[in-house]
Amino acid sequence: MNQITNQKKLSETPTVHPSAKVTRSEIGKWTDIGANSKIVESTIGDYSYTAGDVQIIYASVGKFCSIASHVRINPGNHPTWRVTQHHATYRRVQYGFGEEEDHEFFEWRKNHPVTIGHDVWIGHNAVIMPGVTVGNGAVIGAGAIVTKDVEPYSIVAGVPAKKIKERFPRTIAEQLDETAWWDWSREELEERFPDLNDLDLFLARYGKGTGGNDNNNRERTSDY
Repeated sequence: MNQITNQKKLSETPTVHPSAKVTRSEIGKWTDIGANSKIVESTIGDYSYTAGDVQIIYASVGKFCSIASHVRINPGNHPTWRVTQHHATYRRVQYGFGEEEDHEFFEWRKNHPVTIGHDVWIGHNAVIMPGVTVGNGAVIGAGAIVTKDVEPYSIVAGVPAKKIKERFPRTIAEQLDETAWWDWSREELEERFPDLNDLDLFLARYGKGTGGNDNNNRERTSDY
């Protein structure tokens, strides 16, 4: 098997592609922001990454999140209740219809931030609508449009997104969530890193109980 030799080396300093734009945002350690991504007034937790062409606006993204290409988090809206829904009605200066933009319209989006928990996987081309909260450990299928909150450790897909299944039985998910392993120090992560590959061993060592062995609920998740 050929070894991968072109992998970038991450560090405590965020890795941001030269073509990406980060505005008034906080980016955590060991992070990787992909090409042509746009992040505005948002926070990105440690170890999280985005592939290319991702937009994250007015959002909080937890640690260890995996965000595939062309994902949109908190996309813009249009005033469907007005005579015209064209953005000339709120980008007045740009079109010469006024000397001030429609600040109230823009504030609505800002006042409906998106919250993404820890260890969340968001597939290609998914859209997370304003005001949505995605729980820890959830999976968002590729192409999904998420209009409602997503439960922790659940898998959702479709338009609009609906729950497909849970990653683990609820009791296992709760035990895993209680470990809050994403908050471990770098030293703890390095020491315990091999344990992340074995759920039962992990819960036996760090959970409040021992992990079950329900193979029906622990199938390998495919890339939607």
